[in-house]
Amino acid sequence: MIRFALIFSVLLPSSLMLGGPGNADQIRIKDLVEIDGVRGNDLVGYGLVVGLNGTGDGLRNAPFTEEMMSNILERLGVNITGEQFRPKNVAAVFVTATLPPFARAGSKIDVTVSAIGDAKSLLGGTLIMTPMNAADGQIYAVAQGTVIAGGAEVEGEAARIVKGVPTSGSIPAGGRIEREVQFSFENMDVLRIALREPDFTTAARIERAINRSFGRQVAIMTDPGTVSLRIAASNMPSVAHALERIENLLVEPERKARVVVDQRSGTIVMGDDVRISRVAVAQGNLTLRIEEAPIAVQPNPFADGQTVVVPRTGAELNEEEGTQLAEIPAGTSLSEVIEGLNALGVQPRDMIDILKTIKAAGALHAEFIVQ
Repeated sequence: MIRFALIFSVLLPSSLMLGGPGNADQIRIKDLVEIDGVRGNDLVGYGLVVGLNGTGDGLRNAPFTEEMMSNILERLGVNITGEQFRPKNVAAVFVTATLPPFARAGSKIDVTVSAIGDAKSLLGGTLIMTPMNAADGQIYAVAQGTVIAGGAEVEGEAARIVKGVPTSGSIPAGGRIEREVQFSFENMDVLRIALREPDFTTAARIERAINRSFGRQVAIMTDPGTVSLRIAASNMPSVAHALERIENLLVEPERKARVVVDQRSGTIVMGDDVRISRVAVAQGNLTLRIEEAPIAVQPNPFADGQTVVVPRTGAELNEEEGTQLAEIPAGTSLSEVIEGLNALGVQPRDMIDILKTIKAAGALHAEFIVQ
């Protein structure tokens, strides 16, 4: 089956604006930036999940599970040297977590547990005490608790159904912090504020908002991704007090014009500042279907001859009713543009192809992202 679709032409240069710029909502500074030095740290550990209902590692295929289980039992005073100990209710796992900034010893964090052997499911299992290391090799937390797996599994004699991923799960508040990351604001003279999406206009607006709040020159934009805050000029008792004062200030961020499409689901997201030049769009579908249905012809009974296969081909050409050549008029809002495209009877997945072709023709003035 062959399908032909989509014809486009660009008309006289004009401007189709998807919402005027400057209509963005004001956002708190804390939702736009990261504070220099305030960051999390990744942790990882290697442990065992026990108590599985026969869905653990096959120890012949995962000898590291048996070795680790033997070491743990020996530390607990149980000697199994030379014993044939091959249970099916144990699985080797990686345990991961993020140590949040300013976390104190004794606090709890969530951990994620993932099987690394051939275990079928971690449902109903319990993670036994597992040290968790950071990149420097030091132990910062210890994890233990009942695993909450994110899937289900049903198995019979001749069929098996798995929903979700039962070989991965989480333990809410399953990790306890044992070591703190040393970080202090006390001796800092200049604090850097990093924008999550660097932009000159947004950084300048943050600078002006902070200086307006203090009534003097406290912040200065050093580049599109950084605003420096002079602590001494703020006359605040500490860096924490200065951050508390500025983090809730409202700023209108400047965003790039973007069109994001997801081809798998047919989702299209366009920002208010996306502009499309005046275009004309035509869409139609031509379907050519060819089917082969050969016929076997046999000789009459008791007659000389042989069976012959006679080819038979059926061809069908259908042209579905498509969208006539239509112009998308200049609009002033995103809703008017969507109404114009919907008026053409364009389906979401066809609209993705239309936007791609408009971009290739140079009429879509935005960053086009396909996922």
